Amino acid sequence: MTVSVFDLFRVGIGPSSSHTVGPMRAAARFIDELDAMGALDRVAEVRVDLYGSLAATGQGHGTMPAVLLGLEGYRPETIESDDMTTHVARLRSTGKILLGGVTPIALGEEDIILHPLTMLDFHPNGMTITATAADNGAVHKQTYFSVGGGFVVTEDEANSPSAISARNVGDRSFGSARELLEIAVRDGMSISEVMLAYECGTRTASDVRERLLHLRDVMVACEQRGIRRSGPLPGRLQVQRRAAQWYERLKGEDPQRDPALAEDWVNLVALAVNEENAAGGRIVTAPTNGAAGIIPAVLHYALHYTKAGKSDPDGVTTRFLLTAGAIGSLFKERASISGAEVGCQGEVGSAASMAAGALAEILGGTVHQVENAAEIAMEHSLGLTCDPIAGLVQIPCIERNAISAGKAINAARMALRGDGTHRVSLDEVIETMRTTGRDMSSKYKETATGGLAVNVSVNYIDC
Repeated sequence: MTVSVFDLFRVGIGPSSSHTVGPMRAAARFIDELDAMGALDRVAEVRVDLYGSLAATGQGHGTMPAVLLGLEGYRPETIESDDMTTHVARLRSTGKILLGGVTPIALGEEDIILHPLTMLDFHPNGMTITATAADNGAVHKQTYFSVGGGFVVTEDEANSPSAISARNVGDRSFGSARELLEIAVRDGMSISEVMLAYECGTRTASDVRERLLHLRDVMVACEQRGIRRSGPLPGRLQVQRRAAQWYERLKGEDPQRDPALAEDWVNLVALAVNEENAAGGRIVTAPTNGAAGIIPAVLHYALHYTKAGKSDPDGVTTRFLLTAGAIGSLFKERASISGAEVGCQGEVGSAASMAAGALAEILGGTVHQVENAAEIAMEHSLGLTCDPIAGLVQIPCIERNAISAGKAINAARMALRGDGTHRVSLDEVIETMRTTGRDMSSKYKETATGGLAVNVSVNYIDC
């Protein structure tokens, strides 16, 4: 089944789509369920249990305050990062939330119960919220899973896949790269045109274009904030921002945008976006927060260093994001984009593959060259672990986005040197990514218990 581009690319907040955005959405959904039951005013106590990866790295990912804000009714799509900072300070000073924005409940971050060694069956990112009345009677209880990219499913939905399957719109829906190519060849379409036709099953072409350009504008705004801000990122690592300093140097060294320095600008955009993400800023999940810098960085390349991008930036933006979305749909449905489930190959690997295929189309590639570019980028991301130091989305995540953006550009150029014929298909490499993630030790899947997270000596400085 096909996943909409607007489900893969969504405005949210940092630092993590699965550990910040997803838990906030789950908590807000719990409030919606209570409200639909007419039970909000009956609640006297709320209990929150986090399991597996959510519990193991929740502190560094801002999971606990995200849940509390979700229980107040805030949502990642609309809350501003500055407002979030103010609200979190209030929650910490009072030790209370306003359930649904109305009912005062004693609940603080320290009250959230962590079960880092307990993995629920469906997914490593599990959480259960329980509401009880003053007489200790049960009001509502629900278990949610944050499955990557900000997607959330309940326990019932997890046990009934048909309940959460993506919409199927006419004969333009596809569930594999092979099906996507067959549709494109059959109808004489590019990959972006196939995806546009699919999206037009539920909205107009002008609406699709408008919404995609809005996503582009949010990406650029995030980049611009990143190059204006300096100082240490939040958290005990005290990682220093670099984007602002890099920007000032590049602006002086390259006022005319020499193509020889294109890679430096791509690196800058990736760093700026992911530094903003690490600081809890407003970003576009693409397809996850941990990989949010790759699509904007490669899109920046497409707009500033290709003939098509310079002559028609809005048209190229639309085509780029539609193509990336088509490829991302395959990873979401056939494997995973969750670092807690398959490691970082599912996050930066998927994003690099999406960006490579999108750039290949902008550079004039055939549909088979586009598929080849996506395959190359993912093939050489296989096995990437998710091992954030101190559980923060900073090291190695920020630099890894820049490296993977360069990998995407290289993959697109390699594919265009061929005729689209290649031995390994995108479907085969996606299946390999899925099984590699299944076989990967849990300590390499966003638990901060392996890899760099335990082998790098760090002098921690408390905030």
